[in-house]
Amino acid sequence: MDAVKLLIRGKVQGVGYRRWFEKEALKMELKGYVKNLESGEVEAVIVGDEQAIIGLIRHCHIGPLRAEVTSIEQSRLNHDTDYNEFTMIR
Repeated sequence: MDAVKLLIRGKVQGVGYRRWFEKEALKMELKGYVKNLESGEVEAVIVGDEQAIIGLIRHCHIGPLRAEVTSIEQSRLNHDTDYNEFTMIR
């Protein structure tokens, strides 16, 4: 299991990005969370199969129709990061 934290910047709030992200993560059987930050960015932690994580990160650059992603900062997390499901934090 791999674990990655993402900081997604651009027009990613108010466009359905978190809902889209949750749907994609669940399809890929990943665990973790996605949430809006007060800074206007979206933060996500994704845990699971390395290839599924890579695939989701590729999709994150596009996102839902109205999103405009300008950059994604990613950092690897400890393997002891433990999540039972994927959750969208409101």
